[in-house]
Amino acid sequence: MGLDAVELLMAVEEEFGIDISDAEAECTRTVGELHALVVGKLSPTQPREGDIIFDRLKIVICQQLGVQEDRVTPDARFVGDLYLG
Repeated sequence: MGLDAVELLMAVEEEFGIDISDAEAECTRTVGELHALVVGKLSPTQPREGDIIFDRLKIVICQQLGVQEDRVTPDARFVGDLYLG
């Protein structure tokens, strides 16, 4: 896992107050899969509305990877060292 991947995962963990294991990170190939992982890890007391979570996740991805918002879609794949292709 490259530095960009580690920094992105740390930012996601901090944003949502969750922990993502290395094994879970290795299996996450798309933004949609990362979204599902985040939603599944939220505690019952946290808001779980998918659109709100996705919007927050999109902001983190854009900030960390420096990509345009329109490239961050559920089916966008993380390739290489997390470039959204």
